[in-house]
Amino acid sequence: MDRRIGHLLLVLVISVRGHEADRDFEMCGTWLHGGSSQTLDLDLKSGCTGINISANASTLSIRGSITAQCDLAAARSLKASRGNSSSFCVFWEPLLDRLVMELNGENFVLCNASTLQPMCCTHLSPGHQNHSQLYGIVNARLLGDPLAAGVMAAYEFNGENIDCKKYFCNKAAQESRGANMVEEVVMRSSEVGPVYLPCVQSAVIEMREDFAGHNVTLPAPRGVPAERIPSVHLPTCLKPAKRRISKVVCSYYKNSTFFQKSSHRILEDVVGISVENEIITNLPEPVRIKFYHPRLTKTQSRKCVSWDTRKDDEVVWRDTGCITLHLSANETECCCNHLTYFAILVDLNPTRSVRHLEALTFITAVCCAVSIVSCAVLFIWLCRQRKLKNQSSLVHRGLVVALFFLLVLFVLTGTVANVASDSVCRFIGGLLHYTLLSVLCWMAVEVIHTFWMMYMVFNPSPKPWIWYLLGFGVPAVPVVILGNVGDIYGQRTVTSADVHTTPYRMCWMTDSPLALMAHFIINTGLLAAVVSSGLVMLLLVFCKIRHRDEWRRNCVAFLSIWGLSCLFGSTWALAFFSSEPSEAVLFFFCIINSLQGFFLMLRFFVLERIQKNSQSSSDFSSTGSTRQHMLQAQ
Repeated sequence: MDRRIGHLLLVLVISVRGHEADRDFEMCGTWLHGGSSQTLDLDLKSGCTGINISANASTLSIRGSITAQCDLAAARSLKASRGNSSSFCVFWEPLLDRLVMELNGENFVLCNASTLQPMCCTHLSPGHQNHSQLYGIVNARLLGDPLAAGVMAAYEFNGENIDCKKYFCNKAAQESRGANMVEEVVMRSSEVGPVYLPCVQSAVIEMREDFAGHNVTLPAPRGVPAERIPSVHLPTCLKPAKRRISKVVCSYYKNSTFFQKSSHRILEDVVGISVENEIITNLPEPVRIKFYHPRLTKTQSRKCVSWDTRKDDEVVWRDTGCITLHLSANETECCCNHLTYFAILVDLNPTRSVRHLEALTFITAVCCAVSIVSCAVLFIWLCRQRKLKNQSSLVHRGLVVALFFLLVLFVLTGTVANVASDSVCRFIGGLLHYTLLSVLCWMAVEVIHTFWMMYMVFNPSPKPWIWYLLGFGVPAVPVVILGNVGDIYGQRTVTSADVHTTPYRMCWMTDSPLALMAHFIINTGLLAAVVSSGLVMLLLVFCKIRHRDEWRRNCVAFLSIWGLSCLFGSTWALAFFSSEPSEAVLFFFCIINSLQGFFLMLRFFVLERIQKNSQSSSDFSSTGSTRQHMLQAQ
């Protein structure tokens, strides 16, 4: 046997599924033979006249002219089969000039992968077929479709000579992971250095044992100045220690259709980096990619993002694992600790850019801390109160507890968003939404309880568990439903209009259309119901008791507490209904809304002062409950 056949007919264990998208030809069937000795006969030449696959009692033959550079004429004895039949497949990858045959689970590389071919023989279509009586090929299939019934002695396939690179790029553009398909073909070829395809320009580098980092110059597409091409620095730690030589493929996509399936607005440059047969994550020294782009104004935020193809089938850009360095108005460098596809995400029309974000964040944190301490003091004070009825004290304590946990979670959500995983951030976002709805529900309970005490004096009050169900149980229902829907809770970013490099991140409801719809329907709907019912209740109480003696004695105190209650409720309306508030409104909102716990404590202490100044204990006993619930209404 020719010595060349010893190198070409290698028995390899390869993953057939991994290259299905690259194959242009796949013919499979069952070889019926005599069961004694079998021979594989090869006669392959360059050209594009077609290929003939035939079989008889002892020989399986592959002959024809479809290759670009591979010439092979040889015969090889095969292992004896246990039965009278053997399953086989023939695969042809024209771009790589690679022909592989699989026989009884063994893979024979007939023509090994070479450089990417500009012109190749493809579109192999069925031609003439020869019938047989006993021995030959049965159950033949072409790309999974049956070819002919019965036993056939030979199959012919006619080829067509085409622009192979252009055809392959068009085929890859129709796949959901077309970019992966392109990089895999480049990696499997014998190319080293610059590689040009119509859809991508790549640079292939071999990392050897003395690899000490490398600055990669990506090939420039036609018509693009070389100074506008992204540059890549590969760190020393990128080379796997267990391998002597590893290939790295750095690919440059200019305005590629492979990444236009995403709803995010990225710049037209995308860089993909991959290492042969390796998944690279958590690098101690980051990979640095410098992008050159049109000049961006101060109001146009930008950040480095990547598409993790292991997690997301569709294109989803995330900023996890990357640090963005703003070198200038038209230069951005990405420092990332993993390998995948990288781009610059730009908000050309920012809608959530906030001025003085750092000052607002500090003011909110301080005021929330004051409110948290106030809620704790007020809860202890309510537990020690003996004058209030048990039901009233229960309702007030429920509101204080819900507000306390809402403030605590709001303070912690920024830290969690920066250090925790996406799943933890989704959980905290759902928990924060639950506490917000619980506060609104306890406000509604305050309204219902006050109305019950005023207008249903002779009816027994509802059981305490009913108030707990309304305040703590009902809010869990929409949160659980939204959590199961998905894409509702997660990380949300507020960009600073002053410094784009330090945005505020929090775990809350995302910017997705479904999350925004849930926000307006559930949050604003519940808020509107609580505020409107509270106003109606205040009006009814005022009309009922305005002719009583306690109103004439304490009208000033009542109006002051009523005004404080309106201020307490107006901040919620400001939070939900203001789309683009001014700077003064933002500072007012942050201060007043963050001090809700303090105002709640202040209101109860003023009520206690009013109770102590009552003229007589008997008058207080008969009217105190009514006045107290009137003043404490939301």
